[in-house]
Formats: sequence, structure tokens, C-alpha cells
Amino acid sequence: MRIIGGKYKGRIYHPGKKFKARPTTDIAKEGLFNILENRYEFSTKRVLDLFSGTGSMAYEFISRGSQHVTMVENNFSHYKFILEVIDKLKIENAKVFKADVFKFLKKSPETFNIIFADPPFDLPNFEAVPDAVLETDLLETEGVFILEHPKEYDLSKHQYFKELRKYGKVNFSFFEKE
Repeated sequence: MRIIGGKYKGRIYHPGKKFKARPTTDIAKEGLFNILENRYEFSTKRVLDLFSGTGSMAYEFISRGSQHVTMVENNFSHYKFILEVIDKLKIENAKVFKADVFKFLKKSPETFNIIFADPPFDLPNFEAVPDAVLETDLLETEGVFILEHPKEYDLSKHQYFKELRKYGKVNFSFFEKE
């Protein structure tokens, strides 16, 4: 896993062979962050990273100067890895919760400008993720929810869907509440 931009650009971390997460490819991360950097000033953004896995996407937001990043990961070894990376990088503007994402969404009192989710592609209720996020009050006005998903999911008919970006096998659907 490599951080591709910002303050921590080029830092490489190895989660180990037993790690079960599927990190977002560098090409997909670069494409996504090219879009986001042209649309948002990260220094004013609070970010929520759901199904954090390695924490790869959160580190990209932090590296680019996001105000604060909250990560949610249910797997203990993944959670522990994220804490180790945060410690090594001496990151102070991040929180990590070891929690079920769906329960976290119902209980979090915070709001966010950007919510990113990269659920396991074999998550039994994968298609419920957009509604689980967008039916809460966690997304700020003019905020964006980005869902990483395989091509098998067509989310374009969702009421808050705005656009789809494809990078090889990685798809990002963008959602915005009006």
C-alpha cells in the first residue's frame, strides 16, 4: 500500500499476507483524487471513511490536508493496522472506530463533508450501503458520498446519484443530496 499524494506521498506500508482487505489501486486513487482536488479545498473538509480496510483512502485525505478524518473498520486486525500507521505517521487529525458500519451510521453525532465507502464486494447487503449513508444526517449540505464498487452494480437510478467514474475494474459512484 502506497500513499500517492500530498504530505505523505511515497510512504509505503505492508499490511501483511493475512490481510483480507482489497486496497484501492493506485490508478483508481489517483483518478479519484484528481477529481476531488479540483472540486474541494481539503483543509476545510471533514471526511468519513467507511469499511476502511488498510486505511488507504483515509491516509490520502489526511496527506492532502483534510481537516479531520474518521475511519470505521470492523475487522480487529485491520483496525490494529490502521492504528499502527497513524502512530508511525504521527497523525493527530484522525479517529478510528472498531465498529460495524451500519451501527456506526445510526449512532454518530458528527457530520461530514465527504463520506467514502469501500465495502467488501461480497458484502451480503452491498446495495443497502447508499441508503444506509444517505438516509442519515451525517452528510453536510453540498457534501458528497462516494461509493467504490465493482461494475456489477448499477447505482445510476438512485435518487441522489450524480455520476460514475471508472478506473479499470474500480468504479466510483458519486451521490449528492440536494
